[in-house]
Amino acid sequence: MPASSSTDPRFLELHGSKWRVVVAVPKKLHAKLGTKLKRPLDTDSLSEANRRKWDVVAELKGIIERASEDAPGDGLKKRLLNEAVALRRQRNSTLAANDRESLNDEIGHRAEQIAGRPTGEDEYGQVIYAPGKEVLALEFARVARGEQTHIDEHHDLFMSTSGVKARTRADDERAMAALKEWLKQEGIPAYLQAVTKREAVRFCDALPTVKKGLTPTTLNKYVSRLSVYWSWLENRHEVEGNVWKGRRLKERPKTTDEKERPFTDDEVKALLKGEATQQMHDVMRIGALTGARLDAIVCLRVKDCEGGAFTFKPQKKEPGPRKCPIHPALKEIVERRTADKSPEDPVFPEWPGPKNPKSLRERSFKTSNEFTAYRRSVGVEDDIAGRRRGLVNFHSFRRWFITKAEQAGQPESTIATVVGHKRTGMTFGVYSGGPLLEQARACVEAVKLPALDGED
Repeated sequence: MPASSSTDPRFLELHGSKWRVVVAVPKKLHAKLGTKLKRPLDTDSLSEANRRKWDVVAELKGIIERASEDAPGDGLKKRLLNEAVALRRQRNSTLAANDRESLNDEIGHRAEQIAGRPTGEDEYGQVIYAPGKEVLALEFARVARGEQTHIDEHHDLFMSTSGVKARTRADDERAMAALKEWLKQEGIPAYLQAVTKREAVRFCDALPTVKKGLTPTTLNKYVSRLSVYWSWLENRHEVEGNVWKGRRLKERPKTTDEKERPFTDDEVKALLKGEATQQMHDVMRIGALTGARLDAIVCLRVKDCEGGAFTFKPQKKEPGPRKCPIHPALKEIVERRTADKSPEDPVFPEWPGPKNPKSLRERSFKTSNEFTAYRRSVGVEDDIAGRRRGLVNFHSFRRWFITKAEQAGQPESTIATVVGHKRTGMTFGVYSGGPLLEQARACVEAVKLPALDGED
């Protein structure tokens, strides 16, 4: 009678009181892998060992199948380091000292297999191995024992839990790419343990040459994103401390005439009178009479325009969606754009967003480009030589709205609520539940578009 699946001893052997998987290696591969590959299962139950063993058997057989590769190329190295990461996680989850010591022995044995047989001795009598294999074996062992962790090993998990917007995600990716590029240039292994405070200082010093043509403001965004990542790693006990804390590139203070500013009334008139597309005219008017950011406007759905108020998605550090009363001058636009549409339909289908679902660009990316081209076509420009961004852009509508609301005598705390800014102070920032919708409506309606030619 064949053994039951729970008592089947195939590929198993006892090592002390615990079971482990053992897979025989073909004779032609003994020089590379040894005679057997082994993995502990961390259980003294034969039935549990039989449940766990098949994934391990498949992994070990995969190692044997790939062992025909003569040199540790990129593909082989990646697979071996993935194997090392899996061993490290198994080691970290092993609480018993004996089991951990047994796993350390297995890691050492596997590293010896990776290094292969010695090819000779150097002039000092030290054993030497095939080119690259000893280095790979040492790297494997250090990763498996938790002595080395690749700097972006946890980055995908970090990004998946960060909840940041697409633009910030792009800054994260660029920051990691810049750091890895610099580490490669300096011959420093791309491991968390290799990025010390001293290396962090050196990287910040070198960043303007690594990323040429970018302003200190942009480069500081990269350093800031690295700091957030390291802080997250510190909280998970993956690093000892945040080596980026307090690191900043020195920025030249901006003078008053170098700061981005609101549109003037004459500029708003020029923009609203120009020969723009209907969708551009609509989006400009909504921006001017809500103070909303461009992406929040372009992402509006029909259901976000119900009950006499827009519901804008959260932007920047806003904790959730934000309601903004619909200005009377916008009612015709809303009615026209929501008529005969379902609640989930977009208000601005003309800008559907990037086709690639993995794109880090915001839906309003093309809208922004089109607005910039249109703005320049009607002569609304305020550029400074050597700066990528001018002093006016779509955000200048937001600044214009806030300026006009203030000039109309609206309370600062109410304006902050309408545009989604954090309310300052203990009274309004902590204790107050916020103004009533009627107060917000009064604030919005206090802002009037400048009269165009032929209008009262």
